[in-house]
Amino acid sequence: MWLNSTGPHLLSLLNIMRQKNDGESSPSNGSNLPQAEIYKVRSFITGGTAFAPGATAAEFERVMKDFSAYPQYFSPQVLQAKALVQQGDHLQASMRVRQRHILTVVMDTAYDITHAHLDKKHGYSASQSTHISEINNPGTPKERVLNSSEEHGFLWRQNTYWSYEERDGGLYMQIESVSLTRSIPRGLGWAVRPFVESVPRESLEFTLRSTCNALRK
Repeated sequence: MWLNSTGPHLLSLLNIMRQKNDGESSPSNGSNLPQAEIYKVRSFITGGTAFAPGATAAEFERVMKDFSAYPQYFSPQVLQAKALVQQGDHLQASMRVRQRHILTVVMDTAYDITHAHLDKKHGYSASQSTHISEINNPGTPKERVLNSSEEHGFLWRQNTYWSYEERDGGLYMQIESVSLTRSIPRGLGWAVRPFVESVPRESLEFTLRSTCNALRK
């Protein structure tokens, strides 16, 4: 197995997006949204590739759709996972995930996912978050979902795109992820900023590595 933390064809896009998204941005005029909450948003784009010797496209699809096994495949990041609705190659799923970087954060997430096949050896998938909530005191009697004014801005929305090709005696995989985070609460930048800037890349590398390991089982 080999890993590359940025897909080659993403490099120019990444450079453009970094130039546009260094720092925070927000709507310049909120006068047309009197009932809306206005947030500053930061975007992070990450990409990576990997090669899994001996793996096939069919095996990859099986791993990606086997949500009940995600806590095994992607431990310790995925704590719970299940498919809520599945119709062919389209499904809706929920996951409870845990991220650690200085702070430990637990989130309940929901995704809308579509798989597509170009042929027996080529395919791709698109996953779009539909709901992300930060959980306070997870796994205790005091567990509760934080509301928007209490959340720390770790992750607001996330889209993930996989593409894969079976050749050369194994499987080439590429993953691309776009993450949006909200404003960091005043006074918490020292703890939250390293988290939101490091976790997307670390999580992507972990996902690629864990997927390769799952394909060996």
